[in-house]
Amino acid sequence: MRYGLLVLSLAGMLAIAGPAFAQKQEAAEKGMKVFADQKCSMCHSVAGKGNPKGPLEDGVAKLSAEEIRQWLVNPQEMREKTGADRKPAMKSFATVPKSDLDSLVAYLVSLKKK
Repeated sequence: MRYGLLVLSLAGMLAIAGPAFAQKQEAAEKGMKVFADQKCSMCHSVAGKGNPKGPLEDGVAKLSAEEIRQWLVNPQEMREKTGADRKPAMKSFATVPKSDLDSLVAYLVSLKKK
């Protein structure tokens, strides 16, 4: 009886987690397109592609999703907060549509080394 209950519990968790994972994956894939459309690779690189002076895997490793979002919409404030001095200074992406910004954040979060 316990084994059956365990199997049902696991099946229920997978039924819930499956769609959530798919949504995160879809958002990250859209974010990859936003990354390309916004020409982020002029200053940053992902998997060795783009500007090697700004590898994002390292840059996002210790940041929360909210901190990544703040770097995108308030880069000057984040530069001051963190003491970052890379030139040229990052431009703000505050005017990017919210859905695109959410996708870009999802993509950058997906770059974190597991």
